[in-house]
Amino acid sequence: MAGAMDAVQRDGTLAEIDRLLAGTGLFVRGAFHPAPEDGVRGLADGRAAATVVLVGNAGKPLWDAFRRAVPELSGKDPLDTWVDAHLERAAAALGAEIVFATRKPWPPIQRWALKAGGVHRSPIGILIHPNFGLWHVYRGALLFARTLALPAMPATASPCETCAKKPCLSACPADAFKPEGFDMQACVGHVESRKGKACATGGCLARRACPVGRAHAYVPEEGAFHMAAVVRTVRHWIDTGKAGAKGGH
Repeated sequence: MAGAMDAVQRDGTLAEIDRLLAGTGLFVRGAFHPAPEDGVRGLADGRAAATVVLVGNAGKPLWDAFRRAVPELSGKDPLDTWVDAHLERAAAALGAEIVFATRKPWPPIQRWALKAGGVHRSPIGILIHPNFGLWHVYRGALLFARTLALPAMPATASPCETCAKKPCLSACPADAFKPEGFDMQACVGHVESRKGKACATGGCLARRACPVGRAHAYVPEEGAFHMAAVVRTVRHWIDTGKAGAKGGH
């Protein structure tokens, strides 16, 4: 899959990351030179990271590659395990360190994505891409001690600005997307109920209602896989007293 920075001349390291990850559905999503307020951790040797390269996926290719490599969905977090192994391989080849998006301490990955550019915050909180819509993810970041020459990310307008109906805000049957935040307990309670079958088997209905990037929408199996992961995570937070009535999305 073509990376998000194809339209501009790129540092050779960015192209090498894409080469190392070819066939996995993972690719360079953007990059930036961090400032102290960005919350990027220091490197193992005590130096500050000079460049952060975000890696992720969009559309169906990653799921297709994952299911070919992992035909049986067993064990704990099989997708994260598979993705993380590819990130570790790329980092080792390039002498970079990794920040995993799915491991504690949770990095401010969406804030980093907004700084790298090319995406915007949607009305339901998920970042939206002009081409991929809501069907993309940031899986982690590679930290480099050296300053890579980065191209300027082309400016893009948010497709939400010209979306008059904003169907994402009315499609959720649990009305979980509130002005004050995402009501994760309402979401999960609905998904676990008999009325929540469509969400449980195909993924978030609010996400599917977005008209942008529908050609890149996840297949139902992947949607169900991610929704089940959300339910497990929220239930764990609730059972351990780590979740309030409202949460982030």
